[in-house]
This record gives sequence, C-alpha cells and structure tokens, in this order.
Amino acid sequence: MRRARGVALIVALVVVALATVLATRIGSDGARDQRRAATLAAQQQAFQIALGAEAWAAEILREDAERNRRDSLDEVWATPLPPLPIEGGSVTGRLEDLQGRFNLNNLVKPDGTKNPVTFAQFTRLLLALQLEPKWASLVLDWIDPDTVADGVDGAEDGVYAGQNPPYRAANRAITNTSELLALPGFGLERYRRLQPFVAALPAGTALNVCTAPGPVLDSLADNFTVFGQDAKQLAANRERGCFPMVADVEAGLQSVLSAEELQALRGTLGEQSSWFRATTRVSIGSTQLTLYSLLQRNPGGYSRAVLRSLGTE
Repeated sequence: MRRARGVALIVALVVVALATVLATRIGSDGARDQRRAATLAAQQQAFQIALGAEAWAAEILREDAERNRRDSLDEVWATPLPPLPIEGGSVTGRLEDLQGRFNLNNLVKPDGTKNPVTFAQFTRLLLALQLEPKWASLVLDWIDPDTVADGVDGAEDGVYAGQNPPYRAANRAITNTSELLALPGFGLERYRRLQPFVAALPAGTALNVCTAPGPVLDSLADNFTVFGQDAKQLAANRERGCFPMVADVEAGLQSVLSAEELQALRGTLGEQSSWFRATTRVSIGSTQLTLYSLLQRNPGGYSRAVLRSLGTE
C-alpha cells in the first residue's frame, strides 16, 4: 500500500514538473513571438517614416530648383534635419550633394577607354589623402570593359581569380562606392578615408565646385592648392553662397594648366547638381533604421529615388 502511494506521489510530481516546463515553454514562446511581432511592426513603421522623409527631401529639392540656379551649401537642402519627435521615437535626416565628389565612373570615357584627365585627377586625390596612387589603376580596371590590366598596378580577372574565394572583375560601372572593398588589399581603413570624397554616379556628370571639398578641388591640377589648404576658411566663404564659382576655379587653373589642358576641363565643372543622397535615421523604442536614398533631380525639379539601401554605408 505504501509502495503504491509512493509511486503515485512520484507520478504526480513528474506530471507537475512536466506541466511546469510546458507552461514555461508556452509562456516563453509567446513572449518571444510578441517581441518579434513588435519589432517587425516597429521596423515597418520606421521604414514608412523614412520613405516619408525621403519624399520630404525630394520636395525640398524641387522648391530649391524653383528658387536657385546654383546648388550651394548655404541653401535649405544643405541644412541637416534636427531630431523630430515621432510616436515612440525620433527621426533625423540630411541631404548631400554627390556631384560635389569625384565620380569614380568618370575614369572611363563613353567608348569604354581610359580617361587620362580624370585618371590623373583621381591619382592626385589619392595622394592628397595619403593613399597609394596604384588604386587609380585598380579602380579603372574594375570599371573598364576590357580585360587588359592598366600598367603594372592594374588588375583583371587573373588577379581576382586568385583571391579566396575567387571572383572576377566587374568590368562595368560602379553602382556603390562600397565596391572599392572588393579591390585586393584595399581594406576598410582606406575606404573610410576615401569614401567622403568619391561617388558612384552615371559617367559624364560634372563636378559642382560650389559643394566640392578642398581636396577634390585641388586635385584638378598639379600644384593647385588654392582651396584645400584651409578647410575652415572654405566653409566660412560658403556660408554666403557658391564659392568658388567656376570662373574662380578656371582663373586659378590658368597659372598651372596649358590652354589645351584647361579646355579639356571645361564642361566637367558646374554650379548645379542633379544627384543627391538623402540619409534618414529613425528610432522607435529599441528599433533603429537608417535609409540611404540616391535621388536624381530632373530638369523640371522633380526627384526620384534611383537606389535605396538600409544599414551602414
């Protein structure tokens, strides 16, 4: 009798233990599912808010096109959006003129051959940023359609096939500057140093001298250090409007370039922009989302998102 009672007690304890484990598991799964659902809802909400901010940026660019013939850093579009409160969080944003950067795709002419003028400019930019000039040839070979390496520093499929894992050169226009990380040995440190000064835009876009940083302006010619020596002074001058203007840059270049070289640069410099990047950061509770939008503004002033990406640059 006692043995039967003991067995019954053990069975009861096992049943209670199993029930406790099962209830805990159900509760844990339910809580996890609730958190997952809440996180997904917050992410969707954040994305929709980011799209709204993108549309707002496009409207700012449209209004700017109606008011101004130049795009300079004293205008409304260039003012970062301070944190704005939203339900459960905040949103911030900013617009950048990508035509104020060196366009990597300009290294190649429309016929697919090397552009010696922009190649020399990119080499000078690399040197100004204390980067090895060999990367100019490597970037050129990544973009150009042929399979012949540029000089001793270039690299085509033969080099990339030896990487681990092996891959091939793109041999097409760059769509995102992060492709530079595919160059053998380029690395994150070099990318972070170069990234603020370069862009991946359609070939043939002009450099907006009103928004280009000093190192990009100075890279237009050898021994041309008019605008990059004092970044604070350059920023102060730009508080009053477009500085320098194309005429100012060309006047400065006359002392270091021949008439033929100066003529080759004309048409590659401008004071207006069609390509901008909107960066929107949304925080809702513990959820954070960053949306990068490549915006193209057409001659009528209206903009469209050509490319969107989430996460880090």
